[in-house]
Amino acid sequence: MAKVGTADQRRSEVLRAIVADFISTQEPVGSKALVDRHSLGVSSATVRNDMAVLESEGFIIQQHASSGRIPTEKAYRVFVDGIHRIKPLSPPERRAVLSFLEDGVDMEDVLRRSVQLLAQLTRQVAVAQLPDLRRGRVKHCEVVQLADTRLLLVLITDTGQVDQRNVDLMTALPAEDLPRLRDLINDTLVGHTLDDASAEIAAMAAGDDPRVPAELQDAALTCATVLVDTLLNRPNDRLVIAGTPNIVRVGELEGVLDALEEQVVVLRLLSGVRDLGDLSVNVTIGEENSTAELQSATVVSTGYGSREAVLGGMGVLGPTYLDYPGTISSVHAVAHYVSRILAGE
Repeated sequence: MAKVGTADQRRSEVLRAIVADFISTQEPVGSKALVDRHSLGVSSATVRNDMAVLESEGFIIQQHASSGRIPTEKAYRVFVDGIHRIKPLSPPERRAVLSFLEDGVDMEDVLRRSVQLLAQLTRQVAVAQLPDLRRGRVKHCEVVQLADTRLLLVLITDTGQVDQRNVDLMTALPAEDLPRLRDLINDTLVGHTLDDASAEIAAMAAGDDPRVPAELQDAALTCATVLVDTLLNRPNDRLVIAGTPNIVRVGELEGVLDALEEQVVVLRLLSGVRDLGDLSVNVTIGEENSTAELQSATVVSTGYGSREAVLGGMGVLGPTYLDYPGTISSVHAVAHYVSRILAGE
């Protein structure tokens, strides 16, 4: 049986073995069990000495005098940082994931399916942030006349989002002016995000857009005002959730349930992932989470979309002893396929 090199290397192997065993069993780990289960190449007495050093360094603790050791958050961080390769899904798993996601009828359905998949794959609670409408590029804005003084704006983005807004005009809009109004709004919006077009929309809302003829001034100003008030000034982040029953059984995660119910905390976390513009997988463990409700949990999250335009965040919340390699792999894979589908690949 080959021996692990230096004492530090051996203790590192012992620590990884303790974390792996505790994740698998949720039972304190003893030196004899480690020697029996892992090819450490040393005696049980040597492992006990290594465990004493690891305990003094804050990596493991002993809850009871007669029990084995359990990992601390410091140990989980070392374990996660040592994961250098994400295990890919098998070909059958990839086909099943892609087939399930491709059956989504629109972007929101794709995201709902993605959290269902993540909850099923990881046996934890999965969350995804619906994109802020302001981040998608406008493909078209349809203007429908419901009555002489009432219009319906239908905004369609390149991410497949559709948003509708009623507009009540001060004066009647002749039917023959409707195409001109539609063209004016589309000239302002199409190909741009709402954020990018905000200055032009604001100018139209203020009556300062020289492109607007006098006969369309009321309709254009009112439509632009509705866009500013309901879309630009009121971000519409929403959360889709699956797998909540998976964490109900974990008593120390009551704070996570509260955070999921309020949504604000989780949306803030996922918005941070999105705003970083990063598609890599992030893992925050216990007190690494800045919000009190999540400090008993691990959050594995990533963005979806493209590196040029990250549309939102998604991820998994669970106990600190969750299956890190499997969870990281699942979050990475599902986000990757969601991104491909939304890009039309």
